Amino acid sequence: MPPRTANTVAVSKPADEKITINLGYVDLGQIDLLVQEGFYANRTDLIRTAIRNQLVNHADVVRQVVARKTLVLGIQHFSADDLRAVQASGEALQIRVLGLATIALDVTPELALAAIDSVVVLGALHASPAVKAALAGRIR
Repeated sequence: MPPRTANTVAVSKPADEKITINLGYVDLGQIDLLVQEGFYANRTDLIRTAIRNQLVNHADVVRQVVARKTLVLGIQHFSADDLRAVQASGEALQIRVLGLATIALDVTPELALAAIDSVVVLGALHASPAVKAALAGRIR
């Protein structure tokens, strides 16, 4: 894995990812009732709180899996300089991230293919459409 460089620390917090869920009418009605009664500001507030509570309940399992699978937890950014350094070393990255992995927009598909052996991201991968297309066979 490339060393963290000044440009990796300066990456700003990305916007949240949107997800879509389907709920039954009874569940949705109960959520609306709790919102109406002032327990939550809105539906999203209740859903975020429920998800965070479940993540807290399973935090030990997540930590164990992260350690076992040697995943980077959080945000990992790969600049073109990082990938060129990996390529120059004759090695290839096995990107494993739980959170967000970003590949800089100035990374060419050719550089990505030369420097990245595999990509496993539990969360989101942000890269140019061309780089994602080039790495499609290496993304699991």
